[in-house]
Amino acid sequence: MRVIQSLFVASALTFTSMAFAAEPLFVVKSVELNQPVDIVWKKVADFGDLGAWHPAVAKTEIVAGKNNTAGAKRVLTLKDGGKINETLTAYNAKAKSYTYKITDGVLPVNDYVSTVSVHSNGEGKSVVVWQSQFNAKAPADEKTASDTIKGVYDGGLNQLKTLF
Repeated sequence: MRVIQSLFVASALTFTSMAFAAEPLFVVKSVELNQPVDIVWKKVADFGDLGAWHPAVAKTEIVAGKNNTAGAKRVLTLKDGGKINETLTAYNAKAKSYTYKITDGVLPVNDYVSTVSVHSNGEGKSVVVWQSQFNAKAPADEKTASDTIKGVYDGGLNQLKTLF
């Protein structure tokens, strides 16, 4: 009987903690470009050089692992001096996508995981999709966290329009 009571209490506590866990936030942004997918991928494919296409990034440095290989760690230095530490979790050149997570940084997010991908959008055209899920990092609220990430994505995707 005690075992059943213990299991019931453990299950109830697990369910209660799940019920109060914050749902992750999602942001998906994209840009259509009048360039072939291979040319666009060549520009965004380098995990070790986000500054090649994002105007807020002053410097990207691979600090551990091999660039464009899962496990690689990069430090982004923003133009305002802020820093963001990220780890590449998946890289697929054939599918033209990579996924990374933020491990520490100045953005108001926790548990941030993001994917950048490039897709064909007809002959000589492509679309870049940047998507993520995350939680707001206190003291920021969900709107602030979402708006910040949307602004980051808009900055990079708008720069790609300028570059192409």
